[in-house]
Amino acid sequence: MNFFNWVHTFIVFHVFAATPHFFLLADSSEQLPTNFLDAAKKPEVFDWMVRIRRKIHENPELGYEEFETSKLIREELDKLRIPYKHPVAITGVIGFIGTKRSPFVAIRADMDALPMQEMVEWEHKSKVPGKMHACGHDAHVTMLLGAAKILKQHEKEIQGTVVLVFQPAEEGGGGAKKILDAGALENVAAIFGLHVTPNFPIGEVASRSGPLLAGSGFFEAIISGKGGHAAIPQQSIDPILATSNVIISLQHLVSREADPLDSQVVTVGKFQGGNAFNVIPDSVTIGGTFRAFSKESFQQLRQRIEQVVIAQAAVLRCNATVNFFEGEKPFFPATINNNDLHEHFGTVAVNLLGINKVNDMPPLMGAEDFSFYQEVMPGYFAFIGIQNPSHEKLEQVHSPYFKINEDVLPYGAALHASLAVSYLLKHPQDVPSAEGKHHDEL
Repeated sequence: MNFFNWVHTFIVFHVFAATPHFFLLADSSEQLPTNFLDAAKKPEVFDWMVRIRRKIHENPELGYEEFETSKLIREELDKLRIPYKHPVAITGVIGFIGTKRSPFVAIRADMDALPMQEMVEWEHKSKVPGKMHACGHDAHVTMLLGAAKILKQHEKEIQGTVVLVFQPAEEGGGGAKKILDAGALENVAAIFGLHVTPNFPIGEVASRSGPLLAGSGFFEAIISGKGGHAAIPQQSIDPILATSNVIISLQHLVSREADPLDSQVVTVGKFQGGNAFNVIPDSVTIGGTFRAFSKESFQQLRQRIEQVVIAQAAVLRCNATVNFFEGEKPFFPATINNNDLHEHFGTVAVNLLGINKVNDMPPLMGAEDFSFYQEVMPGYFAFIGIQNPSHEKLEQVHSPYFKINEDVLPYGAALHASLAVSYLLKHPQDVPSAEGKHHDEL
């Protein structure tokens, strides 16, 4: 075993095994969550989840356009006799299982697909050209419905209310923010979210306390010059050359202005300008993303991106404008997991999956709008593995070749249900407010 693996093993063991009694729930009434995985693996439940997931996968919908997905969710909730609110944030659905009174704990799934063409040839390939569930949100919705089915069967034993959050527009649209702005989760005490990943095997989970995913923003810049014949550049103002300088200078923001111990990213992923070999265009458009974990570093990047684009364009006589899409694509805060919920997650996951199936992981520069929930309430976000070591290696999310191992569905459903019910068992009643009243309604 090399040093990294040894340290990794030590960390996992230390974090999740330092207090063995932590994993033994106090009495028999608190053993309920350990039965959920067996329930989720029953053929009738598993086959039902597979059918739902495949139907959603065949009909992907982009952010705030998830009308058919939302309809399917409501139909399944109706069959399960689970009440819900709709519409919330245009296509969102908020369901309720339990006493319909406090305490409230939420479990969340995102619904939207990506604007990309699926390249996987199989029976249930996307039927919508240019749209694909390439980030696993079809599985996320299915796992939450699976949790709902299991929880409904145990509703009389739930000591509080489990709130089911079917959220639109995670992929850049900030659907979580709209859910909060609608006031749908005002008295929720905590929220949990899961995301599938091919980086871990089936039956394993991974997360960490504190910063997990970076804050994220987008930008687009238009650099304008003066077009002309490529053979007579002196009569033009070349925006392609100016834009090249802009892109190089943007990379210096991280390499020369950021603390090397403070992870940051600036990436230009879009460059559009000119359509002919012998014509200098009038303008060039570039676009990209920037990431950081602290709010201070994030705001510094935003300020410097605008300054560098405008100033570097001016060096070569061009004008520039920068758009950060703050109205259309709100900046995502960093995803920061609550430490108390980290301990709760460890307890539940070890009970459900086994101590060697729970992994600590380093922070990633990816982003998630789950972070909006964490800005207003304790929240915890974790990854659940879909890789089968004996099968082909699965592609990463956002790949046109991304595939889901459907064996993950019962694990995700059981973990969702276990996290919620165990949380309510540990927080059996609401705390009175300063006015002496209880927050009894959502």
